[in-house]
Amino acid sequence: MSEMDWSDGWHGAFRIELRAAAIGLASRGWPVFPGTRPAELSAGNETEWAGPVPAHDNWRERLGAHPQRVAAWWTGQPFSLLVATGIVLDAVEVDDKLGRRAARLLRASGQPAPIVAMPNGRWLFLTTVADRFPAELAAHESITWHGDGSWVPLPPTPFPHGVVHWRVKPEVWGWRLPAAEAMHDVLVRALAADVASVEEADRAHALQVAAA
Repeated sequence: MSEMDWSDGWHGAFRIELRAAAIGLASRGWPVFPGTRPAELSAGNETEWAGPVPAHDNWRERLGAHPQRVAAWWTGQPFSLLVATGIVLDAVEVDDKLGRRAARLLRASGQPAPIVAMPNGRWLFLTTVADRFPAELAAHESITWHGDGSWVPLPPTPFPHGVVHWRVKPEVWGWRLPAAEAMHDVLVRALAADVASVEEADRAHALQVAAA
């Protein structure tokens, strides 16, 4: 999808889908709440879209709302779907390359992990709530730990050039979240493999130069 259509037709179609997803997650106890959408930037606001943010200043007071109240929030507006982190779940946001490596490691080990992909090329690995984050991961600017006081978008939240989607749906693993420490370990291993491949490529290039 190269460009989203922010017409009234889009509003109706996505509002229903967003509302259904929000109700479903709220019924599972996930702290969902409304977020802004790209269309809100079109009226004279030239700020580049960096992702949805809370649509209401009192978003923390809305956490844990009953599914019926959640349904009412999305009845008239196609809000983005956000989930607060640091309460029921955390999320680790990584770039596409690291995300693919980590996903392969998870598949190879048979570990359950809901994975979200965003149209901006970023991946989200959902985990249980953590009280710390490994220094190996925190040192990388391309890796973000979403914990207490933060949030992440969930499907089908719209971006200007696509829609947030599940790469691995929670129901595939019975709505289990991987232990944060286990998921962090997978990401550290994926990061180490990435570093090793870069070093191998550098060595091969050096040999080519020396042989020339």
